[in-house]
Amino acid sequence: MNRRKLLFAFGFIALIAGFFASGAGEWLSLAALKARHGELLAWRDAQPLTAALGFAGLYIAVTALSVPGATVLTLAAGALFGLGTGTLLVAIAATTGATLAMLVARFLLRDAIQARFGERIRALDAGIERDGAFYLFTLRLVPVVPFFLINLASGLTALPVRTYVWVSLIGMLPGTVVYVNAGTQLARVESLSGLLSPGLIASFVLLGVFPLLARRALDAWQAHQVYRPWPKPKRFDRNLIVIGAGSAGLVSAYIAAAVQAKVTLVERAEMGGDCLNRGCVPSKALLRTARFLAEQRRAPDYGIGEASARFDFAEVMARVQRVIAAVAPHDSVERYTGLGVEVLAGTARLLSPWTVAITAADGSERRLDTRAIVIATGARPFVPPIPGLEEGGYLTSDTLWALRECPQRLLVLGGGPIGCELAQAFARLGARVTQVEMLPRLLAREDADVSAHIGAVFAAEGIDVRCGHRALRCERDAGGGRVLVAEHAGTEVRLGFDAILVALGRAPVTDGLGLEALGIGLTKSRTIETDAFLQTRFPNVLVCGDVAGPYQFTHTAAHQAWYAAVNGLFGQFRRFRADYSVIPWATFTEPEIARVGLNEQEARERGIAFESSVYRLDDSDRALAESEPQGWVRVLTVPGRDRILGATIVSAHAGETIAGFVLAMRHGLGLEKLLATIHVYPTWAESGKAVAGTWKRAHAPQRLLGWVRRYHDWRRG
Repeated sequence: MNRRKLLFAFGFIALIAGFFASGAGEWLSLAALKARHGELLAWRDAQPLTAALGFAGLYIAVTALSVPGATVLTLAAGALFGLGTGTLLVAIAATTGATLAMLVARFLLRDAIQARFGERIRALDAGIERDGAFYLFTLRLVPVVPFFLINLASGLTALPVRTYVWVSLIGMLPGTVVYVNAGTQLARVESLSGLLSPGLIASFVLLGVFPLLARRALDAWQAHQVYRPWPKPKRFDRNLIVIGAGSAGLVSAYIAAAVQAKVTLVERAEMGGDCLNRGCVPSKALLRTARFLAEQRRAPDYGIGEASARFDFAEVMARVQRVIAAVAPHDSVERYTGLGVEVLAGTARLLSPWTVAITAADGSERRLDTRAIVIATGARPFVPPIPGLEEGGYLTSDTLWALRECPQRLLVLGGGPIGCELAQAFARLGARVTQVEMLPRLLAREDADVSAHIGAVFAAEGIDVRCGHRALRCERDAGGGRVLVAEHAGTEVRLGFDAILVALGRAPVTDGLGLEALGIGLTKSRTIETDAFLQTRFPNVLVCGDVAGPYQFTHTAAHQAWYAAVNGLFGQFRRFRADYSVIPWATFTEPEIARVGLNEQEARERGIAFESSVYRLDDSDRALAESEPQGWVRVLTVPGRDRILGATIVSAHAGETIAGFVLAMRHGLGLEKLLATIHVYPTWAESGKAVAGTWKRAHAPQRLLGWVRRYHDWRRG
């Protein structure tokens, strides 16, 4: 909390303390009001305007300070000013005071709550933006809910002040009328609890719930309108049809079969999708071979004078295919058929929210009616419209696996994770690699020191990294060789190559699905438009994986698949919002880069306060033993607390080591818990405990340690 907020908080607390110290609370009781009723009436008669303004000011102060007395003051309004004027005064004063209390809570606590709960508070804000007025109206109509709690809680959300004011004014009005009316007959009021009968409370509850029920009815009507052009089948062939057999589609089908649903999985290419056939599996197989070759060149680091390896690039690529074949049974037709999934080869197209047409390779078509549909068609490499690129030919992360000769000069277009992984791999396999990135640095989503470290490693391995270069066109030089012309610092730069690898991200696959005819829209990033439950405009048509966004990771696709399958099969009973609060990822360069949660760059962009604790691996026994002391572990925490906001690891095996921080963040474990956990020695995972120790030393209680030192000095005499 900054100095300004601290001073304000002290002043606010002082006002509350002054209220109780003055004994004002005793005057704001039912007994005191009844005892002084005559005096107050005389004052009102003598100075009606002053009495009205004084009463309103007192009511505002009591409500804004969130101290007891508002109920008695509401009775007093009726006793002094009658039903009409009393209701008007209370309505204005109560709304004003409640708004001030809400603003105080927002000013003092909103930022801290955002920093503490991060993504969770953003999800709450989204719900408040959608239904906040309805919820607030319900709470205002139920007198058993303390209004001061509603005021303070509302300040912690993103509910607009204007909405808060008018909803509070209207929502408090029925209860205000009841209490003011009771005040007009003050002599008959024996206790505050006797003012509200169970029947009256029930009436308020029903009145408050009515807007929410009306909202649900409106949603149902809107859904009916959406479906109206499409006749609903009288019976269904399937409970679920899944389009796409990549990670997201496979998991969706698996879950449906596990809960005994009748499910069909449609795939137009290979089972396993990009991850198995063109992405994660082949790239990691290639990276392992490349790392082995790099280790031979580092033989002196391991006490070996000289080591070398002869290899055939074609055999390296053949091994990649053998690895794919070894993993393929996990995603095979036979396995999923055995699990109870019907697997069909063909291209799927939505004819309606209920009907899918499946076209086989021979042109035959089959139509199936289904209760729910999950679209999991994935993504393909994005290829920009660079003049000359298409004519000369290019490679992508999909097509490079057909290579059987290593290009002598490889130009990698793109400095993201895919581009960096493959640039390093091909450099180690003997290619002269030039890497071109339009942005000022590689891996722009990572912290600047991470990018700088990877850039230095690449330079040491002979990769010519050209950041700040924008590709303009591809052409031939005088000798017939291929050249990329790029713009850098206002001038054109010519970069020769034999093969060009386009690694500029991936574009969602949405063509041929029939989305346009159904009115299912796309986002600016070309993913299919969904709500927080992964539902399209048709609640029974859901999307997951790369085609849904916002992350293009295999593990995120599998994570989304659970929500899509469960919401598709059981959404009429309960729906689950997709949770992206703890998403890890890794770039498998050497060293690896793994991250979960915020890094320093993102925290600054979002205005989130943090503390940074760093443990460098040149202090790790395991890293030193393996001659891999470069790198570090950085953890961001809430200032003054051990709650983890994010972790970044730059080291060997970072993709494995990050799992400890993912677990801690997912289950709310702080650095204190990590520090108290026994780790095997010597391991890479110990770095997590070590960085927790770094944080602990920075937060050691110095004053207490000073007294402990004096105690030990005294014990020695």
